Amino acid sequence: MAFVENIIKKIMDKGEILSKIKLTENVYHIVIKSDAIKTIDFVPGCFIRLGVGLGKELSLKKDMVRSYSIWDINKDKNTFSLAIATHSNGIGAQWVKNCEVGSTVYFKTKKGKFTVDNSADSYLFIGDLSALSHLYIINRYLPKNKQVESVIYSKNTRNLYADIDDKKPFNFYSIENNNSKEIIAKIENILPYLKGVKKVYVAGDSRVCIALNNYLRKEHKWSTKQIKVKPFWNPDKKGLE
Repeated sequence: MAFVENIIKKIMDKGEILSKIKLTENVYHIVIKSDAIKTIDFVPGCFIRLGVGLGKELSLKKDMVRSYSIWDINKDKNTFSLAIATHSNGIGAQWVKNCEVGSTVYFKTKKGKFTVDNSADSYLFIGDLSALSHLYIINRYLPKNKQVESVIYSKNTRNLYADIDDKKPFNFYSIENNNSKEIIAKIENILPYLKGVKKVYVAGDSRVCIALNNYLRKEHKWSTKQIKVKPFWNPDKKGLE
């Protein structure tokens, strides 16, 4: 794996952990500083590939890298923030528990398609703990005149932290993972009040993403252009973006 690790280090950008703060029982706020931030073509909703398994004896090379949403970015200070959850206890969770301020990290920025889109009049954000920082930054970059509604859920709402500016613009609900029926009940109460051109962002548990995408398209005839979906994890897989 040493050869693969050397390749990863060569193609990735280099940074340093500037700060590490525990936000809730299961979430850490990590700030990384890097000169590479100056040249990033940043779009709200970008994410990074982070080398969390470098220097470890791993059986699979895919375990060397995990994907995390950029929660905040400051090009003047060459920094960006991540919110990393530890409830899965996977290799990424172990990395964030053990990483130290001043340590070197390797990362690469990726844009993807789950990014901010200003074309609608009203927005509905749906997601769990894994998606919260991603939905926060998209919401922060929407024009102030947009209507925003939300269903952000967790079995334990104490794990649902405030945004980078200490505000809580979303509605939090205590809902079990993969309880699409209860999430849909919340959505049914919101949909009649959405105005004009509508758009929904659904992220987190892949099972919920699939269920809600089918529900909105079949039950409410929403077009695929109105629905943005991003599965962040699946209980039967590791390393899902």
